[in-house]
Amino acid sequence: MSMSIFCVSLTLVLSIFSGTDGYFEQVVSQCRFSSKDLQGTEFIDSYVFNKAEYVRFNSTVGKYVGYTELGVKNAEAWNKGPELAVELGELERFCKHNAPIDYSAILDKTVEPHVRLSSVAPPSGRHPAMLMCSAYDFYPKPIRVTWLRDGREVKSDVTSTEELANGDWYYQIHSHLEYTPRSGEKISCMVEHISLTEPMVYHWDPSLPEAERNKIAIGASGL
Repeated sequence: MSMSIFCVSLTLVLSIFSGTDGYFEQVVSQCRFSSKDLQGTEFIDSYVFNKAEYVRFNSTVGKYVGYTELGVKNAEAWNKGPELAVELGELERFCKHNAPIDYSAILDKTVEPHVRLSSVAPPSGRHPAMLMCSAYDFYPKPIRVTWLRDGREVKSDVTSTEELANGDWYYQIHSHLEYTPRSGEKISCMVEHISLTEPMVYHWDPSLPEAERNKIAIGASGL
């Protein structure tokens, strides 16, 4: 569940429209970090016209490279001009200078999921009951949700969504278990995430009202 490469992108957009025909010029600046010691850090400037990249500067390459006829001409001129010196300095000035902020605010950020167990109507299938285990507002994205039946992992009759983006850096996921209830059994949902020091297990108790079950789920102890 580690994040090996994180890419910070800043986008500057210049748009010029003439009549019904539009022209879109875009410059995308990226800092790519692969380790906290900043070894292998890379700065990239991509120049895009109408969604087609025509020239790029890459700090690892150390010069501009053109991808179209116009891009090749620009790259040749910029590699001989003052533009190259500016680009060569951006790795230290922009990327490495801001790296501590990027790591503390984003790369090292972890937020524990809020977990809720609930009973939902099953689809027309082989089992009369279905449970849903939902994890909300967690970060970063990788997470593992599994079902346990009397302490053993259940792999059949389980369906899960992908990690769904909330649109605010946080994610949610929903896992469903179709089952036929058995007397005296214990059904649990186990959640593993980098923000947790150990896997968390949330037990389903059908005898409690939903509000009380939610309280137990939120405050469940670790495995």
